Amino acid sequence: MSQERLAPGTELRAHPRRMTRERMRWYVDLLPTVEADDGRVHQDVPTIHDDDEFARSQGLPGIIADGMLSTNWLLSLLMDAFGEDALAPGALRTRYIAPVYEDVVITAIARVTDVVDEGDGRLRYALEVWCEDADGKKLTVGEASVRCSGPVAARAQAPRFAIVA
Repeated sequence: MSQERLAPGTELRAHPRRMTRERMRWYVDLLPTVEADDGRVHQDVPTIHDDDEFARSQGLPGIIADGMLSTNWLLSLLMDAFGEDALAPGALRTRYIAPVYEDVVITAIARVTDVVDEGDGRLRYALEVWCEDADGKKLTVGEASVRCSGPVAARAQAPRFAIVA
């Protein structure tokens, strides 16, 4: 895994994670408390992300994960692969194309679509990104661009993903 660059077509696959109720609730319950910033716990009005009864009234079988959770898991994969370069000037854009329900197992994936040598010792990777369920159904899709200053495998913070050539 000490390759200098990832070739187009190479996939980075995070280890699968289960979307638990705890993860779903922690994310949405945290936001109003952080926004208030007054040392007290706050909750917003019921939403499809935190209230089963409300979600059912909207035609869903139960609460669904906020889309930012899957975006965060994609960013986590990019951070594991590219280190802090994933936070440097670049881009990550996602669209949520299917709901993520409780207990669904999700895998974050990035596929290299292009590599450009910027001539300054850095490579710019263009990536197709998505989260899929255990059946391979895409739930979140998007694209990313990362400017990288070294070998990807050497920059990984932890072996929490696999490189599939």
